[in-house]
Amino acid sequence: MLSENIRAIRKSKGLSQEELAVKLNVVRQTISKWEQGLSVPDSDMLIALSEVLETPVSTLLGEKVGEEEADGLKALCEKLEVINLQLAKRKSARREALFWLLVAVCAAVLICFIVLTALGSQYQDWDWSDPELAIVGTAYHAFEWVFIRIAPLLLMGAVAGIILIKKKG
Repeated sequence: MLSENIRAIRKSKGLSQEELAVKLNVVRQTISKWEQGLSVPDSDMLIALSEVLETPVSTLLGEKVGEEEADGLKALCEKLEVINLQLAKRKSARREALFWLLVAVCAAVLICFIVLTALGSQYQDWDWSDPELAIVGTAYHAFEWVFIRIAPLLLMGAVAGIILIKKKG
């Protein structure tokens, strides 16, 4: 395993056998023999090798580097899965809040329609000649005028939004 790890780590660092040999003050053939498993570095050279490759000695002597990378990828995948779950929960919470906001808009529009009907809406036959009702009547009339024109669009949009949210959810 030592020979495979030396080769894999050297290549991952972008070093040639010659470059590694220069850094360790050995000949290129020595590196080649280590990587072929024909010889092994002594303890001092193993420590120097780990420093040059910026890798712990235990990694050089232990598991294959490919397995370590697979464990790293597995950990990364698990972290990404947690992040995706958090984002999905946040999106679901926003969708739920929007749903209830649209339900509240629908309820408010319907309540306004009921109140205007109960008050006997004078939108069509308003008497502008009565001076006592001129100011209050004008404000009331302005509200009615805006409400009658906007409320149906608002109600249809809110109902469509509710249907789309429930359809996607």
